[in-house]
Amino acid sequence: MSINLNGLYVISDDNLTPKNTILTQIEEALKGGATIIQLRDKISQDKEIEELILNLQELCRKYNALFVLNDRVKLAIKLNCDGLHVGRSDHHRVEEIRKEYKGILGVSCYGDLQLAKSMEDKGANYVAFGSFFPSSTKPNAAVVNKEVIKEAKEKLSIPVCVIGGITSKNANILINEGANMVAVISDIFKSKDIKQKCIEYNNIFKGKK
Repeated sequence: MSINLNGLYVISDDNLTPKNTILTQIEEALKGGATIIQLRDKISQDKEIEELILNLQELCRKYNALFVLNDRVKLAIKLNCDGLHVGRSDHHRVEEIRKEYKGILGVSCYGDLQLAKSMEDKGANYVAFGSFFPSSTKPNAAVVNKEVIKEAKEKLSIPVCVIGGITSKNANILINEGANMVAVISDIFKSKDIKQKCIEYNNIFKGKK
């Protein structure tokens, strides 16, 4: 499988993508052209989602998309997940994770360019910045200046993902600044037509290339 760290990065949500519908919802996103899918589950025990992870990874491979597991380092290693994304609580051990985990590793860097450079040096394959707009998923997240994207593109050699309050109406602002990936939760899964909404994002990317 060729890894494409560009385009629409769709993230699941405990409320918006419940376990009884998540596979159908994610497949709609993949049909619409999502290139990366992240399972972000903050409530389940590891053993409760092992089968779901394997099913999602298989589904993503079918559509030649990257599957990413959020935060659960041991599980990502155990199940050989294609991608793993970690945040603030794992920053101190990214170097250690990189030695054990062989897949695509992404790290949340919020608005901190120096941190992003450090994560790149420790083996991250991409970094994520945000929140760029007020976010209903993370209402307390600090809003980051979009200038960080341009600076990151100048100083880093790895792709840049943006997240936080992104919609099909404001995504082009961040793509024009140089963002390689836009990560979206609410705007996709609150949409009446997930596939069509993902197509909208892909058209934005195509228009900016």
